[in-house]
Amino acid sequence: MKHLLLIPNNFDTWNALPQDEVDAIMQAHATLQAELRANGEFVEAHELGEEATYVTTNGGERTVTDGPFMETKEIAAGFYIVDCADTARAVEIAGKLGEARLWPIEVRRMDP
Repeated sequence: MKHLLLIPNNFDTWNALPQDEVDAIMQAHATLQAELRANGEFVEAHELGEEATYVTTNGGERTVTDGPFMETKEIAAGFYIVDCADTARAVEIAGKLGEARLWPIEVRRMDP
C-alpha cells in the first residue's frame, strides 16, 4: 500500500536551527532511506524547491500566481513515497523523519 509523506518547513524556524540539529535531521533522512531501501519500502523521495506556481481556472480563464501563496510561512519542503503494509507502518516511518519533531508530517494513503 503506497503512502505519501509530505514534509513541511518554515524558513524562519529552519534558519534558526543550530547546525548540529540540521545535520541530525539530514542524517535521519540518510538512515531512514537506507532502512527503507533494505526492506523494499522505499519508492521515492525528493526535496522540493522554495518557489511554487498556483493555477486556478474560473469561467475558462486561467490565473497563474507565484508562491508560496498561502497565508502561512510553511511550505511543502519535500516528500517520500513509501510502499508498506498499512497506514500504521507509514505513520511509524513518518515518525522517523527528523522534521517530525518540528512540524507535523502529513501521511496520505495513495489510491491504486
